[in-house]
Amino acid sequence: MLDKFFKISESGSTVKTEIIAGITTFMTMAYILAVNPGILSKTGMDSNAVFAATAISSVIATLVMALWAKLPFALAPGMGLNAFFAFTVVLGMGNTWQFALTAVFLEGIVFTILTIFNIRELIVNAIPLNLKHAISAGIGLFIAFIGLHNSGLIVDNAATLVGLGNITDNTVIITLFGLILTGVLMSLKVRGALLIGIFASTILGIPLGVTHIPDGNLVSAPPSISSIVFRFDFHDIFSMKMLIILFTFLFVDMFDTVGTLVGVATKANMLDEKGRLPRVKEALFADAIGTTIGAILGTSTVTTYVESASGVAEGGRTGLTSLTTAGMFLIALFLAPLFLMVPAAATAPVLILIGSFMITPIVNVDFEDMTESIPVFLTIIMMPLTYSIAEGIVFGMLSYVALKVLTGRYKEVTLVSYFIALFFILKFIIE
Repeated sequence: MLDKFFKISESGSTVKTEIIAGITTFMTMAYILAVNPGILSKTGMDSNAVFAATAISSVIATLVMALWAKLPFALAPGMGLNAFFAFTVVLGMGNTWQFALTAVFLEGIVFTILTIFNIRELIVNAIPLNLKHAISAGIGLFIAFIGLHNSGLIVDNAATLVGLGNITDNTVIITLFGLILTGVLMSLKVRGALLIGIFASTILGIPLGVTHIPDGNLVSAPPSISSIVFRFDFHDIFSMKMLIILFTFLFVDMFDTVGTLVGVATKANMLDEKGRLPRVKEALFADAIGTTIGAILGTSTVTTYVESASGVAEGGRTGLTSLTTAGMFLIALFLAPLFLMVPAAATAPVLILIGSFMITPIVNVDFEDMTESIPVFLTIIMMPLTYSIAEGIVFGMLSYVALKVLTGRYKEVTLVSYFIALFFILKFIIE
């Protein structure tokens, strides 16, 4: 039944592979269950309620991706977007968290409308094929950088911006152990290599004092969300302040999601002969529905997670992968202490190794054509350096259109691409 519904055999996968892939995806993004409450609680929201809202919204959005789009991508409240919610909209601009939730809710409604009228699908399909390869590679560098930073291998440096961390630190030792072990297992083509690496690194962290075994019961009832559910503030929704906040949410979420879908799908060879992602409209609906319901439940914008690449690296190719991830988020509602004991040092090796996995599509780029290779390079380099998938796409698309037009090859640029470029220019003007 599972094979027929998800077309697992047709996709060259197995039920076992899909389940392992789903668990792996969850383990690499489970940190959001701890991080999101910590960030949103700065606004005065109850952290326990935010934990529950985070898990529930992740379950719902990922289920839509699994059962409707049938793609191996997981969703949860997005990093960066939650920081913008808390530190800019609320603490920086002096708005209430209820007002910020209203902006997220309106964003979800707008996204739903844009998806119904295929506008977001047009944007996905308008991205040139070489830039799609670049997005995959850029995401690879981006998530590898996240892993290196989370592990302490790369740290802040006042003189050079970034520098090498303390190699003798226990978190770094665990990360290096995980890198070597997981790399060996992947080289030997051991199924579940990434998951085995996470578990082994977590266990090593116990005697080194990095993995903290939770006190008390591992099983508990989910916290109540009554203090944050349906808490909207519709005053000033037609103000310029709301317009700017809404535009920022829309821009970052739209192009983070587009970049993740395109990049991971490119690496997984899921694009058709025209470079288009199958069932992309359904995938975008998962994002729109997740954001809308997430706002109702009391959390920031829900988006497709780049960590889905870890499940794809394990062989996940169908909705069963994301269905498994949704199931893990549901279990986490009742076993939060157990899942939250996995340290960042244990998942960092997976993110770093996925970087090498994601970068390979650049071999398909024609680097002799400067109007193609320069936008590709800018897309790749700007993602980790700006800490944003969306900004990488901005620089890639703007340079692509500019170079094509200024070299007399304007006919190679689609009409939609011109509109996207104008939209990006408008973004800089508004900011």
